[in-house]
Amino acid sequence: MKENPIRRLQEIGQSIWLDNLSRNLINLGELKRLIDEDGVTGITSNPTIFQKAISGSKDYDASIQNLLAKGIRDEKEIFLGLAIEDISKAADLLWPVYRRSGGLDGFVSIEVSPDLAYDTERTIGEARHLFSTIGRKNILIKVPGTRQGIPAIEQLTSAGVNVNVTLLFSIKRYEEVAEAYISGLENRARRGEPLEEIVSVASFFVSRVDTLTDKLLEVRLTTATSEAENQKIKSLLGKAAVANAKIAYKKYRDIFSRNRFHSLTRARVQRILWGSTGTKNPNYSDIKYVEELIGPDSINTVPENTLKAFLDHGRFQITIDHGLEEAQKVFVELRSAGVDINQVTEQLETEGVRLFSDSFFLLLKEISQKRDSFLSRKI
Repeated sequence: MKENPIRRLQEIGQSIWLDNLSRNLINLGELKRLIDEDGVTGITSNPTIFQKAISGSKDYDASIQNLLAKGIRDEKEIFLGLAIEDISKAADLLWPVYRRSGGLDGFVSIEVSPDLAYDTERTIGEARHLFSTIGRKNILIKVPGTRQGIPAIEQLTSAGVNVNVTLLFSIKRYEEVAEAYISGLENRARRGEPLEEIVSVASFFVSRVDTLTDKLLEVRLTTATSEAENQKIKSLLGKAAVANAKIAYKKYRDIFSRNRFHSLTRARVQRILWGSTGTKNPNYSDIKYVEELIGPDSINTVPENTLKAFLDHGRFQITIDHGLEEAQKVFVELRSAGVDINQVTEQLETEGVRLFSDSFFLLLKEISQKRDSFLSRKI
């Protein structure tokens, strides 16, 4: 029997989570199989994933009708009711993993409404509401890592809410997020409150960095004035995302090895999580963003197709600390080619918030149409 590469990753402290959730996945028993047989130890979701799960599906019709029967009419409240049902069921399936890992794994994430990404106070309010309503220890509330999200992360951590910081693209913003988490823990410590059950992850997005950087490089290729310049630009294709992630990982290890963090007795490290790890460019390996980011004390959340591909032909080798000097040089070479990684990551953060918001509002529109259809039948 072929060795399961996910089990090998677990041996060095890297977890594989599934970046997908739907009622169909739960009801057909596939999620339980992925956990029990394949070794998946967590689940992430986002507004786009929920939109795909609910859109055009009848799987949620009975639940929508039940919510309507309770007098719930607002489409956002209906969505949250549906999402909380799925999140709660998934959390139950992952509870044995949570117990077995001592609270390190076994988490499922639910995101605050993406239209709150630039509103600190409303983000805090909705995150606290979701965490208390679901009422399970193995829940992470996803908060976008925008500038306005930083104080929310600190305050939520201080209040004992488990946070998954999402939409991280820049190393600078990642550092701000890690510092906010530690500050939140320090606030708890000063009040004499326990730290050991506070869990947080920082979701650092990967493949989208290559998608945008490659697009900019391809434009530069059209204006190259020599074969040497042409070859130099081509050599940078597909390099930015992994280089960015490797440098972020080094920052992560540095931050959580300092005395400031270690003085917080029994506090947990805010593990770095690789998000957006499905390969979008068919010229690259279908497991590029898994195999090239293997390292201890980290998580990789993967789409189902990437999970299947890694189980089929993934290789186990610690790669995260390979080529760090080369990773630093990538950004210097990109700059000389006319591509600024800081502008790339800033644009990706803005686009990420917008894309999730677009999916969210499309979903709310579809739910409102179903609501109106069900209510009209009763007239």
